[in-house]
Amino acid sequence: MMNDDFAGELALATLGCRAGVEPGAEYENSPPIYLTSSFCFDNAAQAAARFAGTEPGNVYSRFTNPTVRAFEQRLAAMEGGEACIATSSGMSAILTTVLALLAQGDHVVCSRSVFGTTVSLFTMFAKFGIDTTFVDPTDNAAWAAAMRPNTRLLFLETPSNPLTEVSDIAALSALAHAAGALCVVDNCFCTPALQRPLALGADIVTHSATKYLDGQGRCVGGAIVAPAALVEQKFFPFLRTAGPTMSPFNAWVFLKGLETLQLRMDAHSRSAAELAAFLQQHERVARVFYPGLADHPQHALAARQQSAFGGVLSFEIKGGREEAWRVIDRLALFSITANLGDTRSIVTHPATTTHGRLQPAQRAEMGIGEGLIRLSVGLEATADLRRDLQRALDA
Repeated sequence: MMNDDFAGELALATLGCRAGVEPGAEYENSPPIYLTSSFCFDNAAQAAARFAGTEPGNVYSRFTNPTVRAFEQRLAAMEGGEACIATSSGMSAILTTVLALLAQGDHVVCSRSVFGTTVSLFTMFAKFGIDTTFVDPTDNAAWAAAMRPNTRLLFLETPSNPLTEVSDIAALSALAHAAGALCVVDNCFCTPALQRPLALGADIVTHSATKYLDGQGRCVGGAIVAPAALVEQKFFPFLRTAGPTMSPFNAWVFLKGLETLQLRMDAHSRSAAELAAFLQQHERVARVFYPGLADHPQHALAARQQSAFGGVLSFEIKGGREEAWRVIDRLALFSITANLGDTRSIVTHPATTTHGRLQPAQRAEMGIGEGLIRLSVGLEATADLRRDLQRALDA
């Protein structure tokens, strides 16, 4: 395995192939899957020490497993973080972050433009005495105005889902730190291949590994990258007790997915940029939302804090829901599903799916109209995707 000094010099593509894996007894080149619920001990004293945490080693796969640990170490290295803990889903990563760090009476400031279920989750925390204020993700003054003496966490998703609004990670991290709070960034859309929030000042990064980290729509999982002290003292005890655990098989899938992450994200970004420019010129499209477009309100900010603009874009079709559904139903090369980050291109109607549980007023405030269509651009030939969109829009 690479030593830490050498690993610090490596590019992300190399870390994606090499970090976090030690050859086992068979000196295998590809990491194995440790599909076991528990691990044996040499003697009773060792068992007691492992359970007490005074001796490192595997105990029970709810909280210690070699395959899961390899994925955690690789993702931490790619994000430039000290440590990582893997969870059963992206939502369980957010749940773990909040419940492990906060208590009754604490306050969160959250972007209003996050995944619909994330809005629902933060709203649900109110019954545990954790209050949340939702703000415009691009208005730094609104974030500052929402701060309270008991604010402990700022939570943002950038670019946002589905309108690709870009938040200023460095500015919001500084705002959090000045108030003694932590800044948490959901890096699902960019991944460390395009954006490294920790290098911009953020304290914690969350992931839905289900999306681009896997890259082929196979498994569900999540992850938290954070300082080692937080992982050891806060997140690990919560996961060990509450059990929002990633399975070893899923961890192995994600571990393999990380090997091609840089290549895939570059390709997704190139194709999405071309399709965004095409859609912007079509007479039936009212507006395109993609940070790579020069007229995107946060284009300059995205260019500073991202190395490319990602594979997700949205566009508003003229005619509202009826016309949006017609376009969606005419597409042949886009799967109609609510996932994103797949090799296969995906089309979604956010107002009735990913954000369908929100109240109409909430969706209106977020800018999610009935004519909005979200595309997750896959790895098919861009020319084929463009022809498919042209046919669906012209029909």
